[in-house]
Amino acid sequence: MYKRTITYTDYFGQERKEDVYFNLNYSELTKLQLSTQRGYVNMLQDLIDKNDGPAIMKTFDEIIRMAYGEKSEDGRRFIKSPELSEAFTQTPMYDKLYMELCTDAKAAAEFVNNIIPQDLRGEASKQDVVSVARQH
Repeated sequence: MYKRTITYTDYFGQERKEDVYFNLNYSELTKLQLSTQRGYVNMLQDLIDKNDGPAIMKTFDEIIRMAYGEKSEDGRRFIKSPELSEAFTQTPMYDKLYMELCTDAKAAAEFVNNIIPQDLRGEASKQDVVSVARQH
């Protein structure tokens, strides 16, 4: 799980600082990887290699929406839903995060690295996410 603290100005002009949470678990990563013919990791690399800005931006929107959630009070669940994701995209926090990820490759790589399970972080860059997930 990745906790990101975002400082932003709300729609009343007040500066705020909030923590938001993102996470992709093994099953979500596997579904994502298998969602494209050649695998999600290869699809992303193709977009980067082609410098396909619009597709990269769309992909980051999808990743943010998929990874965003809220921790339950008892810490047993990480709650995700289309409604929670949509609500998050309507905040200045989303706008700030989205623009950072679309314009800063280092920040984008750091974000993606932080939202996957910790034990996959080094391995995911070396091999197919599904193969790594199956090992765990």
